[in-house]
Amino acid sequence: MKILNSKNSLYTLGFMVLFTSLSFAQQGNVIVNQDKEIDQLLNLKKTINTSENTSDRYKIQIYSGHRSEAESTQSNFRALSLEMPSKLVYETPNYKIWVGNYRTRLEADRALIKVKAKFPTAFIFKPKKDKE
Repeated sequence: MKILNSKNSLYTLGFMVLFTSLSFAQQGNVIVNQDKEIDQLLNLKKTINTSENTSDRYKIQIYSGHRSEAESTQSNFRALSLEMPSKLVYETPNYKIWVGNYRTRLEADRALIKVKAKFPTAFIFKPKKDKE
């Protein structure tokens, strides 16, 4: 009788282990239904984050002085094809050429190395507010 009870116990235990392992196995597919406008909003956010008017960004100033020399300096900078945006800004009494729009000081430092090869007086700064 003990052998029969131990066989039944063994079968019962085996059945319980098999049943438990099968009952907790999960498989499935996830389907995400989202509005198409979410992609447009994400693209808009990326555009805003990289826009030139975002405050708290670093810039490089390559010139400060008279307007004619500022325009000449800006055209010389653009001729270098460094793929950095440049902007002519007027702050009384000088015209200034600002280059780039960097989120971190590290990005600005890397760009400054390229710019200083042609404009040795260039420096990094953080404007109090962007000028238009």
